[in-house]
Amino acid sequence: MRWLSFLWRIGMLCGLALAGPSAWAAHAYAQFGDIKYPPGFAHFAYVNPDAPKGGEISLVSPTRISNFDKYNPFTLKGTAPPNITGLMFETLLTGTMDEPTTAYGLLAEDVSVAADGLSVTFRLNPKARFHNGDPVLAEDVRHSFETLISPQAAPQFRTYFSEVKGVRVLGERVVRFDFHRANAELPLIVGSLPVFSRQWGVVNGQRKPFDQIVLDEPITSGPYRIGRVNFGRDITYVRDPNWWAQDLNVRRGMFNFDRITFKIYKDNTAQLEAFKAGEFDYIQAFIAREWARSYTGRRFDRGDLVKRELAHGNAGDFQGFLFNTRLPKFQDPRVREAIGLAMDYEWLNRQLFYNAYERVRGYFVASDFEARGLPGPDELALLEPLRSQLPPEVFEREVPLPPYTSLDPDSGQTLRDNLRRARDLLAEAGWRYRDGALRNERGEVFTIEFLDNSGSMGRVVTPFAKNLERLGIRATYRVIDFAILQKRLDVFDFEVISVRWPGSEAPGTELLDRFGSAAADTEGSSNLMGVKHPAVDALLDHVVTARTRPQLVAALRALDRVLRHQHLTVPHWFASVHRIAYRAGRFEQPAAMPRYYQPESWVLATWWASPDNLNPAPGRRR
Repeated sequence: MRWLSFLWRIGMLCGLALAGPSAWAAHAYAQFGDIKYPPGFAHFAYVNPDAPKGGEISLVSPTRISNFDKYNPFTLKGTAPPNITGLMFETLLTGTMDEPTTAYGLLAEDVSVAADGLSVTFRLNPKARFHNGDPVLAEDVRHSFETLISPQAAPQFRTYFSEVKGVRVLGERVVRFDFHRANAELPLIVGSLPVFSRQWGVVNGQRKPFDQIVLDEPITSGPYRIGRVNFGRDITYVRDPNWWAQDLNVRRGMFNFDRITFKIYKDNTAQLEAFKAGEFDYIQAFIAREWARSYTGRRFDRGDLVKRELAHGNAGDFQGFLFNTRLPKFQDPRVREAIGLAMDYEWLNRQLFYNAYERVRGYFVASDFEARGLPGPDELALLEPLRSQLPPEVFEREVPLPPYTSLDPDSGQTLRDNLRRARDLLAEAGWRYRDGALRNERGEVFTIEFLDNSGSMGRVVTPFAKNLERLGIRATYRVIDFAILQKRLDVFDFEVISVRWPGSEAPGTELLDRFGSAAADTEGSSNLMGVKHPAVDALLDHVVTARTRPQLVAALRALDRVLRHQHLTVPHWFASVHRIAYRAGRFEQPAAMPRYYQPESWVLATWWASPDNLNPAPGRRR
């Protein structure tokens, strides 16, 4: 779910029980564990509370965006500018970078969960103000929620908030969300609601339909507003000097730059060369070959440009080629498994990636949620009631691992062995080699189109396609503009696509949009693979209703196991560090590093301008 990338996952509180209509009321909420920061804490540990304000930073988005054509990030059509949600919109609760799933009050100064778990009440901070000076009121919260679940907003919001029964205004600054059932994650879900003014989109007293609010500047309460715009190419966000939350403890020492500019380039090569030429200040690297061979030169040697590998405690990101199982040729799991056998990861890692990566094995990478071996008792307790809906191998075989070749000394396998196995699987599924190609009983040739927007996957697809050719499969690689790609993904018009999903320390309701049957037919959803499986839906229900951390672990491991036995993806690789580069001498950063973070969020939220950046010499670029 693209819009969720700016919402830090929040949760973790147990053991509080007070008499009366509410189970407890507090400055924070957590799903399973303890809260680190007590009421009235001064600031988060990973910030500099005395960081000076001022200066600027320019950067490029880590996403694949190639332009933008709207300011509304919550509708299906079009592309919004980079990070407009994270810099302009605020939520009722905010997460931290040093606790995996904990939330503290932002727009809400108090959160109360009912004793039966069927509702949560937020009391808004009376200081909270929108950029137009209006107070943030309960009616704005209700308006934001009801707008986002309406047909005029992107459909994934209705999935994300599907367990919310409704919202009630109890007072000018008091709002309650009611739930269909008790679920410890739901206070976090509604706490992550982006809140905007009821006046956004009102012109001459008339409210526009939400899907027609395109270029109206959002009326929000966040630290930044829209500044200079070179439409479709770059955008500058300007810090609001009257931002209501700048002295709030959950925001002290944060969002220190006066100006944040995002620049947009059509391809990676132009982007990297622009960075070396000084057109912008910061970049994150995702391609190992570029990191090793292209982030070099005199400016790096002189120290003008700095490259760093940053350790973190994040769960690993999932990345892989996703099959569109809505297409008949990809509906047999034996076909999907066979295609995966043709990718020689060890060769790719050695020849192309400088051994910089580790192999992705499951959907919850490098975490406690990753299934291993045969199912344990806790998983079996969830899987046994679903036995009739699952293939026997879920119970009888160890969880599938990506195929390995002889380059892995422990595998005892060669690529030729994998291709033989792939040939047999394809034959079992009705695909046999004849007349120079792999064909089904009707004589149709098996073809695959790999779709991309940046061209960076071309060097991976080329050797992969050669191996597929040995099976008789004709593979093509097509590069299109990101805006066109996004439109095609929204309507599931693709065959195979490369996707990266950021890891989470507590996956939950967002998985309904990624793997749930209801999302499979919902345009714009994250269920790109078209997963429609009753057992998966049942396990997702266990995930979102887990009341303890062990229950969540068991449900996610069982889900991971079932998905992996379906061979829905060809798993890729992940890096255990963040790779970033930036211009030297322009920025300073806190001494303490956070544990759970994405580099862009950390940089924009906690860095500040160096004295030279704050007060540049005459004639020098700010």
